[in-house]
Amino acid sequence: MYAGMKLLEGKRALVTGVANRWSIATGVARKLHEHGARLALTYQGERVRDEVEKLAKELDDARVVECDVSNDASLEAMRNELAEHFGTIDAVVHSIAFANKEDLAGKVFDTSRSGFSLALDVSSYSLIALVGALREQLNDGASVMALTYLGATQIVPNYNLMGIAKAALESCVRYLAYDLGDRGIRVNAISAGPIKTASSRQVGGFSRILEVVPKVAPLRRNVTAEDVGNAAVYLASDLSTAITADVHFVDAGYHMMGLYPPDFAT
Repeated sequence: MYAGMKLLEGKRALVTGVANRWSIATGVARKLHEHGARLALTYQGERVRDEVEKLAKELDDARVVECDVSNDASLEAMRNELAEHFGTIDAVVHSIAFANKEDLAGKVFDTSRSGFSLALDVSSYSLIALVGALREQLNDGASVMALTYLGATQIVPNYNLMGIAKAALESCVRYLAYDLGDRGIRVNAISAGPIKTASSRQVGGFSRILEVVPKVAPLRRNVTAEDVGNAAVYLASDLSTAITADVHFVDAGYHMMGLYPPDFAT
């Protein structure tokens, strides 16, 4: 935090996709709280509820709400609970993605129709569904952000179907930005570099990616969930009121490398 400045004082933010203390959504939630935001956290399923409630206590008793983004009734119940117990919303963080493990390895042409539908529903359409459910709760000038990855626009072996889903997510960001722009609501994506989380470990060869990035990226390091959280603070704050429909890379510059440096050692 810079010289004690709190950029989100008085703002209310909803963070989805918190699973455990290592998740990117947790790092984002911590940074939003650090800058003064009052938080609500969603969880999906009893399996992660205890972890989310534990984090909520650390964040000044953040509101905890169950939400299954693949279920319209669950989205409606979340909206009603937030309307009654939390109030209007200034920032929404979409950090939700899922694909069957078998679709994160092998060949893309082996992807099943049902696996494709599931990944696109949970990882991409969920942003549309979330915004649609909350559009009346969003204050004019609010900020919506979604977490994406380089595999949306470039080939990352074994990312496979999730790369396709993230490409759709980034397209959703752009069209939602247009549809909500007349209310001053911004919609952006944060493309985070590889971070060791429970989800990322499902991607075949992920540990190798973590080894390569610090050897190649201009900043010569991997990024952290806290780095992503800092970007989220900026996008949620009034410093970014003219920024929308864009993908912001937080990956130590790796996405700009056309070739590995001459001294790169495998």
